Parts: sequence; structure tokens; C-alpha cells
Amino acid sequence: MSWGVNLMYYHCPDCGKKFKYAEDLIPYFQDRFGRCPACGAEGVFEKNGARTLDDFEYEEVED
Repeated sequence: MSWGVNLMYYHCPDCGKKFKYAEDLIPYFQDRFGRCPACGAEGVFEKNGARTLDDFEYEEVED
């Protein structure tokens, strides 16, 4: 059984935005991985894993 893609959850220390990245996109985003999609600040890592109960609170970064 598969739980789907593994996600990394972050929040922005500058603007407060909550966002998530799929781990399989690390090669695509490279140095931008983990950065806030709104302001570009380095995100603060919160957790990783399959989708969590509060998943809807985080915007998925897809470029």
C-alpha cells in the first residue's frame, strides 16, 4: 500500500505563510526548495511525511 508522495511542511518566519513541498521535487527546485513562495524567505521546517490532518492549511508549491 502506498501513502503517496512524501511532503515537507514549512512556515515562513517573515510573512507567516504555511506551505509544503513534495520531496520528489528537490531536484527540480534545487536551491529554491524550502523557500516561501510568497516572499522568497527561507522556510522554517515543521515536519515531513504523508499528508497530515492539517494538510489543507498548507499551500503546495508547484512552481
